Amino acid sequence: MLKKIADFILWLIGWKTVGGAPKEKKYVTIIVPHTSNLDFFMGKLANWAMGVKPKVIIKKEAFNLFTAPFIKMWGGIPIDRSKSGGVVAEVVKLFKQKDEFILGITPEGTRKRNPNWKTGFYRIAMAAEVPISLAYIDFGKKELSMGKMFYPTGDMEKDIYEIKQYYKDKKGYHPEKFAIE
Repeated sequence: MLKKIADFILWLIGWKTVGGAPKEKKYVTIIVPHTSNLDFFMGKLANWAMGVKPKVIIKKEAFNLFTAPFIKMWGGIPIDRSKSGGVVAEVVKLFKQKDEFILGITPEGTRKRNPNWKTGFYRIAMAAEVPISLAYIDFGKKELSMGKMFYPTGDMEKDIYEIKQYYKDKKGYHPEKFAIE
């Protein structure tokens, strides 16, 4: 039912999904560009249209009696960020425990212009031995995609450069806030 609703809303606003959901059962999906809060809602429409249910990591302090049910309903999982290197280890543990697990991350780490992406998504993928789905929300073409699958080689600098090149023609809601160089 959610798929039909999402497909209708996307059609109504003139957007389309490109490709489909990856066949892999476990992967990290990065969503780029991330320049607006609207990205979250467009991403949810894409998830519903493609039948994908990614999880997102959220600081544990955001979970309380009132917010926890809603955050969990939208795929949020609490993470303790107080320990150095702890986030990667916690998420890798989740990958190892589950038969199916998709983790969504915005590597820019902010909606502001940031060419220096955070590398946690890469370190998680390497440690969990899973590929990276290069998802995008392109406001220029009005397209949503899970993108192609990228298999990290261990050469982080080279791989992240290659990943960024995939996104060079994508337009965020605020194009001036997106940078890969």
